[in-house]
Amino acid sequence: MAIRDLIPWSRQENRLPVPVSAERDRGDHPLLSLHREVNRLFDDVFRGFGVPALGGFDRNLSWPNLELGETDKEIRVTAELPGLDEKDVEITVEDGALTLRGEKRSEVEDKDRGYTERSYGRFERRIGLPKGVDRDQANATFKNGVLTVTLPKTEAANENVRRIPVNGKAA
Repeated sequence: MAIRDLIPWSRQENRLPVPVSAERDRGDHPLLSLHREVNRLFDDVFRGFGVPALGGFDRNLSWPNLELGETDKEIRVTAELPGLDEKDVEITVEDGALTLRGEKRSEVEDKDRGYTERSYGRFERRIGLPKGVDRDQANATFKNGVLTVTLPKTEAANENVRRIPVNGKAA
């Protein structure tokens, strides 16, 4: 694209008509542009429901939403899992990582209108853990679609902490 094409008043001046096949080959045909925009809009709409994007790439890789919190005594991970039960979720701690995995299944049947909707989706999130987490004392609670995993820290975890003072002047 020439720089003069970016200037609004010069677009239509002295422009020769371009054959439709040439526009299609260049990729700026109006119907191709419309097609790309409609696909992008559908991808944006479905992204919030945990459905893979229509182009085949799942841009919503961060489901479920997590909240991480840390104190001197514990690490707390909270995950929002609406529509799931505790039996649908598996929690493991291995190789210095907390793994949350599960499957969401949904089925809606409306006999009056004559349709059934089914949706399935698996998820897995891995959260790296610092050294000094007591995985034997870890516990999890699940209430109203919110999973809370609490991982207590060992005494050794706090021994290696060094506070660094902040100076007011730049070096």
